[in-house]
Amino acid sequence: MTAISKDTYPWLQNYPEGIPYEINPDAYSSLLELMESSFAENADKAAFVNMDKKLTFGQLDKLSRNFAAYLQSIGLKQGDRIALQMPNLLQYPVVMVGSLRAGLTIVNTNPLYTPREMQHQFKDSGAKAIVILANFASNLEKIIANTSIEHVIITEIGDMLGFPKKLIVNAVVKYVKKMVPPYHLKNTVSLAHALSEGSGITYKKPNVSGLDLAFIQYTGGTTGVSKGAMLTHRNLIANVEGINEWLMSKMRTSERSGQLTLIAALPLYHVFAMTINGLCGIKWGALNVMITNPKDIPAFIKELKKQPFHIFPGLNTLFNGLLNNAEFASVDFSNLKITIAGGMALQKVVAERWEKATGCPLVEGYGLSETSPVLSVNPLNGRHKQGTIGLPFPSTEMRILGDDDKWLPVGERGEICAKGPQIMLGYYNRPDETAKVILEDESGRWFKTGDIGIEDSDGFFKIVDRKKDMILVSGFNVYPNEIEDVVAQCPGVAEVACVGIPDEKSGEMVKIYVVRKDPELTEEKVKAFCKENLTGYKIPRKIEFRPELPKTNVGKILRRALREEEMAKVAH
Repeated sequence: MTAISKDTYPWLQNYPEGIPYEINPDAYSSLLELMESSFAENADKAAFVNMDKKLTFGQLDKLSRNFAAYLQSIGLKQGDRIALQMPNLLQYPVVMVGSLRAGLTIVNTNPLYTPREMQHQFKDSGAKAIVILANFASNLEKIIANTSIEHVIITEIGDMLGFPKKLIVNAVVKYVKKMVPPYHLKNTVSLAHALSEGSGITYKKPNVSGLDLAFIQYTGGTTGVSKGAMLTHRNLIANVEGINEWLMSKMRTSERSGQLTLIAALPLYHVFAMTINGLCGIKWGALNVMITNPKDIPAFIKELKKQPFHIFPGLNTLFNGLLNNAEFASVDFSNLKITIAGGMALQKVVAERWEKATGCPLVEGYGLSETSPVLSVNPLNGRHKQGTIGLPFPSTEMRILGDDDKWLPVGERGEICAKGPQIMLGYYNRPDETAKVILEDESGRWFKTGDIGIEDSDGFFKIVDRKKDMILVSGFNVYPNEIEDVVAQCPGVAEVACVGIPDEKSGEMVKIYVVRKDPELTEEKVKAFCKENLTGYKIPRKIEFRPELPKTNVGKILRRALREEEMAKVAH
């Protein structure tokens, strides 16, 4: 950032008291130093709790060190990529921290991915190892031959719950609920074996710098190809320091009881939860209450009743789901001080209902995988602006870019661009795609978000549209090109177009328009094909068959015309 001045940057006038204009992205030499200093300071405190089993910082230190030693012993070198594919379980922090301590780069993978989606991500990243929940191993079996994966470490849901609960949970999941399809993968080891082996091996701490890659975080591609955002240790430290200043300024002035506690309902493979729950939680010596299946609202509410909690990151659909359950009103909210929504637009009615139910304002923030993730957030001192994405973070500059690549004044509509120490290095092995989103000028290196917004006179930013055709389903990015590429391969499809249409529950839903090649093609056949090739949230909820699609003079399908039709229906 250039010279700091409230006159130059109007948002600074609205910073809550005690928040600095700048943070130090080199506060730690790497994430290893951040984590290890917390382990030494908070050894006896609980770090994570899941299914009533607690993992202390001391245990996390020991287990992650053992896992790092094991990874080194099987020949993985500093900079090698390791994929992690599991929901929120105690295993996740152990393998995440252990992988980083071994000097590896983590490739977070959505457990619900189909084999096709997994193959792209593993092949593109060049992952050499994977830690995967047994429930998803049958999908890995189908594609592993087409990847560089040499080491497969398998864990089961109950593995870290202690005896005898581990045996009971694993047996119920496998034999009663039949949630583990049979698989036949060669040369696999269990996570328990890896941790046991590692305990007898000397761990050698690698020399990791802030500029080394910590994560390759995959995001949707406008071309239908998912791209890996390269996030360095320094990128993430910058975001951790910014979140720390913003949130702790509120916590320092708030009365609370017990250990600082966060609700970890968002999946830790998602960049928002990974940063705020995973990395910030470790920095603060806080307890994370891990929710494995947040869709099970009654079970989720039972967890919320078990102990006081202070910070609750989530997204609009999650908060809405809780509010719509009568039992939610009986939760004790007396310690809740901060609720932050990210990932998708926060609806005014949800924010109002949340504050009425809990007594805690629900404020919105904004970020992307490419920005580690946070760029802006609303103040937590009661001066938030509903319907905005808040003020730029410390050490972060945001501006509005016009179609002619000229900066626009306050109040003008254009593309939101950002500059700061949390901006990714670029897309892994995709210099062409990186060039499309990075703008270099005399003031520095800017990331073009693809979101159309406006800055107001107080420095608050608001998103008004999307430059890209991206669809946002419950906080997950869905790119029409990817859906169209898949549906076009369905037997009987001649042409297809995909758009997002409004949906009360998920913000938007996926709709496709299909021109048949085979008159016998049905909606059921298309949906079945999509189910085989797309994660659940990407599957089209609505399918409309048409004799033809609207096109330009040169034959390009006009998605915008289809979207306008849908908006007209909503308005009508």
